[in-house]
Amino acid sequence: MTSTTRLTVAQALVRFLSAQYTERDGTRHRLIGATWGIFGHGNVAGIGQALVEYGDVMPYHQGRNEQAMVHAAVGYARQSGRLSTHAVTTSIGPGATNLVTGAALATINHLPVLLLPGDVFAARPADPVLQQLEVPYAGDVSVNDCLRPVSRYFDRITRPEALIPSALQAMRVLTDPVETGAVTLALPQDVQAEAYDWPEEFFAERTWVVRRPGADPTELAEAVRAIRGARRPLLVAGGGVHHSRAEAALAEFAAVTRIPVASTQAGKGSLRFDDPQDVGGVGHTGTATADELARTADLVIGVGTRYTDFTTASGTLFAHPDVRFLNLNIAPYDGHKLAGMPLIADARSGLMELTAALDMHAYRVGASYVAEYTEDKERWEQRVDACYEADEPDVRPTQPQVLGVLDALVDESDVIINAAGSLPGDLHKLWRARSRDQYHLEYGYSCMGYEIPAAIGVKLAAPERHVWALVGDGTYLMMPTEIVTAVQEGVAIKVLLVQNHGYASIGGLSEETGAERFGTAYRHRAADGTFTGAPLPVDLAANAASLGMRVLRAKTVSDLREALAEARDADTPTCVYVETQTADTVSGPPPAQAWWDVPVAETATRPSAVKARELYERHVSTRRRHL
Repeated sequence: MTSTTRLTVAQALVRFLSAQYTERDGTRHRLIGATWGIFGHGNVAGIGQALVEYGDVMPYHQGRNEQAMVHAAVGYARQSGRLSTHAVTTSIGPGATNLVTGAALATINHLPVLLLPGDVFAARPADPVLQQLEVPYAGDVSVNDCLRPVSRYFDRITRPEALIPSALQAMRVLTDPVETGAVTLALPQDVQAEAYDWPEEFFAERTWVVRRPGADPTELAEAVRAIRGARRPLLVAGGGVHHSRAEAALAEFAAVTRIPVASTQAGKGSLRFDDPQDVGGVGHTGTATADELARTADLVIGVGTRYTDFTTASGTLFAHPDVRFLNLNIAPYDGHKLAGMPLIADARSGLMELTAALDMHAYRVGASYVAEYTEDKERWEQRVDACYEADEPDVRPTQPQVLGVLDALVDESDVIINAAGSLPGDLHKLWRARSRDQYHLEYGYSCMGYEIPAAIGVKLAAPERHVWALVGDGTYLMMPTEIVTAVQEGVAIKVLLVQNHGYASIGGLSEETGAERFGTAYRHRAADGTFTGAPLPVDLAANAASLGMRVLRAKTVSDLREALAEARDADTPTCVYVETQTADTVSGPPPAQAWWDVPVAETATRPSAVKARELYERHVSTRRRHL
């Protein structure tokens, strides 16, 4: 007879999650490392009580914002190589809907996170309950259904026994390298507290093997033929290189073939910046070196990339008339993009197989091609030096000079986190990545507010590392809440807060597209009704200090050097606040090296919009569909 244990649904779920593990390459990891939670009437007596009951096996972190809790879990998952993640529990109503942005971010970036929102009563003893959305045409819909399109797996547990198959499916998706993303188990508040006799087998330790599929022999042979026939191949490294831990395999492939390697935002750091074959970021925010190689490449080898519009310059970058695409990707959906030749495999397995086959044929790109990209890379590095250089150390720095000071301070142990604003463009062009996981850019969803909670997640996953959240004033104002969490738990993140009085990135884009920087400055309203008055008297450094963080103010380049060094050595959460000046032509970042499609008004009377439309039409005319 099968032995059983009587527990509530919430207790059973917490106990089940504590017994789940992943394994890859012979190394075992706990799958759900902890649970984040904010409690309300929809989860306090269910999941909340269960976390008290099983606090010895399930660590708990107290968040301040539900979206931020998901960001922290995602940061932890990415730093853990997708082999471990966190769960996030909320009440019903706004607590649940606040998860949607974080869930979208996780799913778009293929990063696992388990969401456990409370839900309305399954038994409907009172209808409606507090915070319930009434839907006249459907009795089985709640606000949690907002999470369906942004989840890789969704289920509502309306009976205790339904948890068993659903929980197992949830773990399958979380650990699937193709399917992984946000997984949502919506938990009606009455069901959470309902008891059931659970089979003991449900709580047995389970190990989910994260597979590394190799390439199909036919696809591999075709890929080898394509590379051997190419004269100007370019490899584009995407986030899949990092997810697979394929950095060493990529370095070996590049060393054997001498094919240059460009990187997307997610793939930057796949090779060290000083690797001979690394040519930097590619696409709209890429380097001149990588983008010129992309324009003339006859074969583009995409490894673990989704080919977003930033990478392809909205379909204008890969301009060689006979360009072909070879896509090494574990996901067939991405492997077939741009009418590419698919090589469906794990990035590390596929690269190792390609390297062995090409080495057997003694394949190398031509010496003149190597000399060309090597010289171009040296010229680009000189441009980076010029951006970073601060001839006058006693003046306010430009944003690139801020990055230059940080670049001179860090080593392989530092992790740099960013997601939105003008910083991603500067970082992609200029940052010199020193290790496989130093460069942590969330640019799949480019979500303002990601950086600070993600830094907490990264630091929890790698407490020995120096973890920096780089945020502008716009991003900071979106979500500074988890500073309180970092202070409460003693998570010694470093926040580099850059004040430039508005949405710098969108302000520039607005000007380029004829919208004249409308609504992008943080300034008082002027007499003409526009926001062009004096900067707002907002003291973000004081705000961070009021939340419990130690704050160091830097007014000059010299101040910044001292403050960043002091922050790096700090063992408590520390913020460095610096106000930047407008970049000039010498020290400012290089302009975009490739286009990005943001449609401009087709009809307008203002000269700025008319001019922008003319330029837009010239760029659009260069777009091509790769068929």
